[in-house]
Amino acid sequence: MANNTHPSGLVEIHVAVLLFGLAGLFGKFLVIPAWLIVLGRTGYATLALGLVLIISNDRHWPKDGRTLALFSLLGLLLAIHWITFFHSIQVSSVAIGLLAFSTFPVFTALIEPWWFNERRRTIDMVTAFLVFVGLVIMVYPAPFGGAVFSGAMWGTASGFTFAILSLLNRKWVRAYPSVTIAFLQNATATIILLPMTLWIDVAVNAQQLGLLAILGIVCTALSHALFIRGLAFARAQLASIIACLEPVYGIVFAYLLLGEHPGLHTLAGGGIILVTTFLAMLQRVRV
Repeated sequence: MANNTHPSGLVEIHVAVLLFGLAGLFGKFLVIPAWLIVLGRTGYATLALGLVLIISNDRHWPKDGRTLALFSLLGLLLAIHWITFFHSIQVSSVAIGLLAFSTFPVFTALIEPWWFNERRRTIDMVTAFLVFVGLVIMVYPAPFGGAVFSGAMWGTASGFTFAILSLLNRKWVRAYPSVTIAFLQNATATIILLPMTLWIDVAVNAQQLGLLAILGIVCTALSHALFIRGLAFARAQLASIIACLEPVYGIVFAYLLLGEHPGLHTLAGGGIILVTTFLAMLQRVRV
C-alpha cells in the first residue's frame, strides 16, 4: 500500500462514499419490505462481485468448515445490518436512518479494546455519551414509539450490527482479499434470505427489479470496489474520516430527489453525532 496519498485514491473513496449515501434513498424508492430490498441488493452484488472474481481469476478461497461457518455468520450479520438500516429509513426518513447508523464508530470504539485487549481510553466514553446526547436531541420531542423514535432505534441497531461485523472482519478474515470477503458475505446473506420468498407472497415489477440492480451493482459492488481500490492510494484512517460524509451525501440526495426536509431537532442531534464521530476518527488517526 502506498505511503503517500494520491489524489486519484481520494476521488475514488469520495465517489464510493457518495454511492454509499445514495443507497439509503432506495428505502424510499422501493415500496417493498426491507428484507426483500436486501435480498435484491445482495443478490445483484453477488453476481457482480462473482464476475469480478472470475475475471481476476482469484483462487484464494476458504476450504475448512470453520471458516465457511464464520462467513455464514458474517453474511447473517450483513443481512441484519441492512434490513435494520432500510427499515429505519422506511419508518422514518433518510436523514434519521443515516444519522442513527452513523453511531457505528462509537460502538466500534467501545467494543474494540475489549475484543483485542487494547488500551481503554476516556475519550471513547466521552464520545459515546455525546453521541447518546445527539440521539436524544434527534428524537426529542417525538413520542415514544413514534416514527422518529422508531427510525432512530432501528438505525442505531444497524450501526451496532455493522460495528460487530467490522470487528469480526478485522479479527478473523484478514487472510482473504476484500473482494472475496464481500462476495462471500453477500452470497451467504442472499442464501439466508432467499427461502423467505417461499413463505411470504411477494411481487416485484420490472421497475423495482431495475432499481434493485442499480442498488446491488452500482451502490454496493461498484462502491465497494472503488473504496477498496482507493485504499491502495490513500491511508485507511483518512478513508474512515471521509466515510463520515456518507450521511451528509445521503441527506443532500434525499433533499434533491425526495424533497425531504430534515427538522431542526434532526439536524441538531445529527450534527452532534457527525461532529463527535468525526473528531473521534480524527483522534484515532493521530494516536
